[in-house]
Amino acid sequence: MTYILALDQGTSSTRSIVFDKAGHIIGLAQKEFTQIYPQPGWVEHDPAEIWQTQLDTAREAIDKAGLKPSDIHAAGITNQRETTLVWNRKTGQPIYNAIVWQDRRAEATCAALREQGFGDAILQKTGLRVDAYFSATKLKWILDNVPQARTLARNGELAFGTVDSWLIWQLTKGQQHVTDVSNASRTMLFNVHDNQWDPDLMQMLDIDPSLMPRVLPSGAEFGAIDTSLLGHAIPICGVAGDQQSALFGQACFSEGMAKNTYGTGCFMLMHTGSKFQVSQNGLVTTSAAQVSEQTEYAMEGSVFVAGAVVQWLRDGLGAFHKSSEIEALAQSVPDAGGVMVVPAFTGLGAPYWKPDVRGTITGLTRGSTMAHIARASLESIAYQSAALLQAMSRDAVASGGAPLTELRVDGGACVNDLLMQFQADLLGIPVLRPTMVETTALGAAYLAGLTSGIYKDKEELASHWKVERRFDPQLPSAQAKGLMERWEHAVRQACAE
Repeated sequence: MTYILALDQGTSSTRSIVFDKAGHIIGLAQKEFTQIYPQPGWVEHDPAEIWQTQLDTAREAIDKAGLKPSDIHAAGITNQRETTLVWNRKTGQPIYNAIVWQDRRAEATCAALREQGFGDAILQKTGLRVDAYFSATKLKWILDNVPQARTLARNGELAFGTVDSWLIWQLTKGQQHVTDVSNASRTMLFNVHDNQWDPDLMQMLDIDPSLMPRVLPSGAEFGAIDTSLLGHAIPICGVAGDQQSALFGQACFSEGMAKNTYGTGCFMLMHTGSKFQVSQNGLVTTSAAQVSEQTEYAMEGSVFVAGAVVQWLRDGLGAFHKSSEIEALAQSVPDAGGVMVVPAFTGLGAPYWKPDVRGTITGLTRGSTMAHIARASLESIAYQSAALLQAMSRDAVASGGAPLTELRVDGGACVNDLLMQFQADLLGIPVLRPTMVETTALGAAYLAGLTSGIYKDKEELASHWKVERRFDPQLPSAQAKGLMERWEHAVRQACAE
């Protein structure tokens, strides 16, 4: 029994992966699910569909691995973060759709909090900037707008959770209402110094404490998957939000190590050890995945639109039929021909924090083609990530550390060699792509394996990490600096609209 089941519930698809002890994939299943856009700026998911796709893929992955459910030693969960669900404790039924992390409907509430001067207190307690990205104001919106929600909450009849909590509730047949520190730290309601829900923040947003899940370390016993679901009671021994899980899966266990995940959005995290540090450069501080009561932190920068720009080219503009075709289209021209795409479809995240900005394409000429726009769209992912890393390095140096010397990468878009080389060129440091790019799911598996005794310690996990390809910078630093200046100019143009 050295197999681990990782449940990976993402923004656009749900996956389940069976790993062996060496971290190799034995079985994988994936299902896309419906994206709901009720009005501009709103994004929702159907909680029942999230759960059903997770259950279906878990069964399929075990089947594809050629294993019996009793062969699975433990399960780990990793999930899209900040996405907010509220359900009835008695019926188990959601009272509203899941409000997705990309959703901007609570921006007015956030603006009011900032205007009232609460921004600094929230930053010092949670490490987060006041933004509709996080769960707190989404939860407040549900309580304010769903009939009877506040009354039911006061009577202790409702449960709030991020996606991990929802899945655990379902997997344990309502026996466990729990979350882990990494997910809790993304709610804007969690004090990351004492790892407790903060009563002042709860009161500020009029959120009843009875709604909240119990918070455990990321490596802990979260209950067991009910026998009726998979045919065997599998213990859930690891839970982490997707980006902290990827940091763990990349074996970034010590201060100064960093990774960037190229998914729907782009998320760069740098481990900062047990030291809480407020960014001076537009980043947020978050709890890293923890396997004990000892607090661990990471600096994080979030790009809201990364791989999603490729989906937009495919579905919105009809530039190609399959996302994988973008690399060939982009490489059909030597460069972007002066075109810059700022894909601020839902505002700009770190380090800019401009929620009202919308996407722009600049530098168009009569000679511009779809290939130039495709290349500029790909490059926008690298530009946004470079802006994050520069901010991160400034924070590291300011706190007495050293600038980053390498970047470990993962996520769907990191298989794009053109993008990874351009990323290294802009950053001026090596970009390292590991042999196992499914590091988000792997992190959840590692947490579960460590907690359940499959692995001895973090050193054993670190020995598994291997480089598949190293991308060294090939562009003179002055040229890279000039490109970044052009990007910042394009961002200013977008902000001036």
